[in-house]
Amino acid sequence: MDHSQQNTDHSCCDAAHSLEAGDHGREHQGDHKEHGGHDHTEHHAMMAADFKRRFFIALIVSIPILILSPTIQDWFGFSIAQFPGDKFVLFGLASIIALYTAWPFYTNGWDELKEKQLGMMVLVSLAVLSGYLYSAATTFFIDAPDFYWEISTLAMVLLLGHWLEMRAVVGTSGALKELVKLIPPKANKIKDDKTTEVVETAMLAVNDLVLVKPGEKVPIDGVVVEGQSSANESLITGESKPVTKKVGNEVIGGSLNMDGSLTIKVTKTGDDTALAQIVELVKGAQNSQPKTQKLADRAAHYLTLIAIIVGVGTFFVWNFWLGASFVFALTLAITVVVITCPHALGLAIPTVTTITTTLAARNGILVKDMDGLENAKDIDWILFDKTGTLTNGEFGVIEVVGFNADEHDVIKMAASLESKSEHVIAKSIVAKAKSERQNLLPVNNFKAIAGHGVIGTVDSKEVIVGTVKLMQDNGIELQSEYVKRISSLEQRGNTVVYVAQDKKLIGVVALADAIKPESKQAIAELKLLGKQVAMITGDQDVVAKSVAEALGIDKYFSRVLPEDKVNKVKELQKGGFKVMMVGDGVNDAPALTQSEVGVAIGAGTDVAVASSEIVLVKNNPLDIVKLVILSKATMRKMKQNLGWALGYNIVAIPLAAGVLGSWGIFLRPEWGAIAMTLSSVIVVINALMLRRITFSHKSN
Repeated sequence: MDHSQQNTDHSCCDAAHSLEAGDHGREHQGDHKEHGGHDHTEHHAMMAADFKRRFFIALIVSIPILILSPTIQDWFGFSIAQFPGDKFVLFGLASIIALYTAWPFYTNGWDELKEKQLGMMVLVSLAVLSGYLYSAATTFFIDAPDFYWEISTLAMVLLLGHWLEMRAVVGTSGALKELVKLIPPKANKIKDDKTTEVVETAMLAVNDLVLVKPGEKVPIDGVVVEGQSSANESLITGESKPVTKKVGNEVIGGSLNMDGSLTIKVTKTGDDTALAQIVELVKGAQNSQPKTQKLADRAAHYLTLIAIIVGVGTFFVWNFWLGASFVFALTLAITVVVITCPHALGLAIPTVTTITTTLAARNGILVKDMDGLENAKDIDWILFDKTGTLTNGEFGVIEVVGFNADEHDVIKMAASLESKSEHVIAKSIVAKAKSERQNLLPVNNFKAIAGHGVIGTVDSKEVIVGTVKLMQDNGIELQSEYVKRISSLEQRGNTVVYVAQDKKLIGVVALADAIKPESKQAIAELKLLGKQVAMITGDQDVVAKSVAEALGIDKYFSRVLPEDKVNKVKELQKGGFKVMMVGDGVNDAPALTQSEVGVAIGAGTDVAVASSEIVLVKNNPLDIVKLVILSKATMRKMKQNLGWALGYNIVAIPLAAGVLGSWGIFLRPEWGAIAMTLSSVIVVINALMLRRITFSHKSN
């Protein structure tokens, strides 16, 4: 996989205005200052304002040009008495159009020529300048109709198109600015004497303590050191449900603290924060160049050559072969050049890229390289790392079985006794009881048996919790019907803890790395999308088989060491299949790199995972479904835009060249300019339709 990112902005702004090379700067996390250059959105906004100003000047100046034009007077059946110097007035007004309002076209056309490129600005420059220079010649040297009104309307329509397109780009890129605005400018810093002072968020440093009151936004990334609350992180992670925050939990700058006060210790500042990294990843993705864009660039180059060749050919055929007048042949030639401008082609991919990456970020999907998103739709196998991806990655209670007692009583007695232990199994059992709002009972005579379990008195009853050996050592009988049920739990890879009360087995607690509730739905929806799903894990075969069967996974690899995961990716690829690897981005790095698409899932605040092309902020496998759906929708829009842009030229070029001339049908330059602009607007509108995407397999 090529993880490099292109720093060239392939949107229409390249053709309309020269952009600075390299890094356009980063938003500072606290005071929103920009470093190292203009922000893309502000740059586009300035360009939109510039085109707007030039368009209205062209509009105002074009009105008297149209009124004074003999051709327009003939068309609309009115006349204005000629006056001395009227041609020079037309020349002066048209000079404002050609030499001022159209100036960006020339500068960028020259830049294209210096880079040995034949882009649309070369075409626009040829069309406007040729018409202007020819008309100037009719004013001073030759007696022939001028093209002043044609070049004026051409420039005016082109400027209008650029202005509208810049507005669209600004609108789709503006979400990044909104992300940055999530950071509050002030923070309540806790001083050494435990009092607070309001400081600029930008002034906070790592290890500073900050008080976040209910209803306030978290000012910066940190970890909770005191208090408990819930946080709304939806604008950052896409997670709609409030997330519980207690001591030891990380909080993300820009999230909303809801119902309790939190004291947090700052862990990241500036460009290291989650929000700053998200902004940079989205910027990088919007500047990365997918393979489809490279195809569009080549097509634009060839269209420029076609425009020049067909334009010159049209002039010679009509003037020398068909005997048309010089002016008529030149008019058709100029129309060919105008109509062939690959403006819509230049917009076809960048507008989709900008909207897609912004939409993805809003849904917790961070696209680092557009190639990754482009390839996602063609993936054959999706290979999930099990632990922490399809499962919670934490030991927890899976099932409680009561034999001589109610299940709630079993977990209550076990948790009461285990509350005195620090073992991971004990903590899981206690956590289960607390989740059921169980009131734990007092414990006396507590004793831990290393490697086997615990014994004690709970509510005046002797309770034993532990292994089967601990039960046998204490004379507790295991009846055959119990053994059968327990065996079925163990065969699914669960760790079984026995619970006895007063020398009788009252039940067992099965523990394992619990499957996430979203995993089964994610696997099912991926299959409906035509994908095959595999799982890879370092666990024993019995555990892997149990999880795979529970989720309906087609293929699984068990007892795989981290360094061997890459070989499993290669094994799938040997069959000619394309593979997406979904892992945590750390020990899965080689496999992520080897796969056609590497996805780091559950990165949380650590969004800069170098080995992946896609980063999922939430640890939710359903986001893989969203990724595939978004990839399909994105590529569909790209193909539609390319098809429209190329199809428009295929139809328009022969028409502009006069192939229907024998029927009296000709395409004038001003109508060619309007048609070209409309094609660009259609491409932008089609790209904007991506915002209506539904992340469900039923709609795709």
